[in-house]
Amino acid sequence: MRVNDGIRAREVRVVGPDGKQIGIKPIEEALRLAEEMDLDLVEVAPLADPPVCKIMDYGKYRYEQTVKMKEARKKQAVVSFKEMKMRPKIDRHDYEIKKRHIERFLKAGHKVKVTVMCRGRELTHTEKGLELLQQLAEEVAELGTVESEPKLEGRNMQMILAPVAVAKK
Repeated sequence: MRVNDGIRAREVRVVGPDGKQIGIKPIEEALRLAEEMDLDLVEVAPLADPPVCKIMDYGKYRYEQTVKMKEARKKQAVVSFKEMKMRPKIDRHDYEIKKRHIERFLKAGHKVKVTVMCRGRELTHTEKGLELLQQLAEEVAELGTVESEPKLEGRNMQMILAPVAVAKK
């Protein structure tokens, strides 16, 4: 935003600090008006013809803008991803441990990206990886829903699970 002497237009449409239009004035007169009120002349619509300038306290305006930005950032929901990797020939006990970790992540409100990595000849039997992911989705259905269905990307099959509370939003 251009302020005071940074405004390059010869004449501007001036809006007072109360929001009422003062009218189209030469830049020198508009600057004098702002100075008399002990405020700044700020260009709010530079593309208008003539540009629109408002008389305001620019320091206070910038402060209010930063406060609004901070508030918006606080209200923003941050969704974090956790990833769990497994192989198609995973042992039952290892599968149960990984499933418990996934359940813990979902209870904490995290999305979980489950990856089944295939190596060598395992790639010819991708249906085993698909079965594994579908079984996992069924077993954690009360905690999380499938956000993206299992899909094969190169040697990896991936599926994303979202916690039930996040899925409803």
